[in-house]
Amino acid sequence: MNKSEDYIWYASYGSNLLEERFHCYIEGGKPKGSTKQYKGCKNKTLPIDSEETYITSELYFAKESETWNGGGVCFISNDFKPKSETLARMYLITKEQFVDVVKQEIGKEDFEIDFEKAISDGSNIFRKNSWYNKIHYLGLQNNFPIFTFTHDSDYEEENKPDINYLKIIVRGIKETFQNLNEVEIAEYLISKRGIYGNFSNEALLEIISNE
Repeated sequence: MNKSEDYIWYASYGSNLLEERFHCYIEGGKPKGSTKQYKGCKNKTLPIDSEETYITSELYFAKESETWNGGGVCFISNDFKPKSETLARMYLITKEQFVDVVKQEIGKEDFEIDFEKAISDGSNIFRKNSWYNKIHYLGLQNNFPIFTFTHDSDYEEENKPDINYLKIIVRGIKETFQNLNEVEIAEYLISKRGIYGNFSNEALLEIISNE
């Protein structure tokens, strides 16, 4: 392993719960169901560890993603509350890889991320006018800092996710949280903005059971 200070946990909460999909950000490739080809990181070494975790913020779906047929994609609220719970998966990667992942996520190269400022302030906006432009510090795990990212203000207008995107998320939840059964996964998703009112519990269960 390189110097320990070079490594951080990236806490993912959407389609990157699925390891196969996240590896496209590291190694390059086109995720199943997506229309986008990823170039990968400069350092294509796969994560040296991964763990399930929870983020004390509310998950929601917003914007219109060309990558996912115009459907909404995952964000988390900037309002962190102890009773809020988003299922997440942490990957132990280098700081350089984290920045490269964000660059691929937003399609922009003209920014830097100040990890130390994010730790001291709890969060840091690293670029204006991007869907994902704010990093949050979530604490330590095994002496490595944990970071995630979202938009700097919560989008009020939600959007129904594309079914292919939702399938990837479901597969990621099943892979990461093997203790959850299909009914519990449906109960988790049904209340989320972008899901609620757009999918019935029966429709969700059908999607979940087929993945």
